[in-house]
Amino acid sequence: VAGTTGESPTLTHDEKLQLTRVVKDAVAGRAKVLVGTGSNATRASVELTREVTELGVDGIMLVCPYYNKPSQEGLFQHFATVARATHLPVMVYNIESRTARNIEPETIHRLADEVPNFRALKEASAKITQFAAMRLATPSDFHLYSGNDSDTPAVLCAGGCGVVSVAGHVAGDEIREMILAFLAGQFQRGVELYLRLEPLVDALFPASAPNPVVVKEALNLLGHGVGGVRLPLVGIDARAREALVAALQRLGKL
Repeated sequence: VAGTTGESPTLTHDEKLQLTRVVKDAVAGRAKVLVGTGSNATRASVELTREVTELGVDGIMLVCPYYNKPSQEGLFQHFATVARATHLPVMVYNIESRTARNIEPETIHRLADEVPNFRALKEASAKITQFAAMRLATPSDFHLYSGNDSDTPAVLCAGGCGVVSVAGHVAGDEIREMILAFLAGQFQRGVELYLRLEPLVDALFPASAPNPVVVKEALNLLGHGVGGVRLPLVGIDARAREALVAALQRLGKL
């Protein structure tokens, strides 16, 4: 809840709290609810983390601080400070393409060693060698997730356990089946499912429209009525929409 796909940069503080309440009530204990409380202001992240903890959610996700480009020591201090504001398990989100700063494996190792409730990493660096470095930097019971749908097989091969997915909003069952195939050692089946899903993933991430513009259009096409996006994002263009429709039809979604 309140991740990038949830347009967190354009949600107000109160909207994030209200969204958390609504989702928690709708889930009604049937699944775990994690909330994105990260920002580039440590104090604001601490405040929001404390408030959603009081709402009874199950975990916290903290994106790498964006724009101000802190040092690795600054990143460690930021994540440690926010994590210590809650008893809940914390997932850190590494996505240099959006934040202008990579969280280095050494920093992840330090966090895993010194912050007891730092329990998972969403790794969206798209750096194949870094997936393994992150796995080697963390204990065996630490959870490593892909942060890019296209990278999921590579992350699984590096000891990951799953994906925090955009495409999962549209093809969650298929992605789950693919992951379970890989984890069960059914490599050929996993590859077949991955290649079947990849055209949809490509359609969800065109050069002309950043996430979550296209996935929201996909959900609207499927009848979920999620509405549009907030400025500074704008709607999908005709070419991207045509590619999206074709990908959804190919998967039998339309």
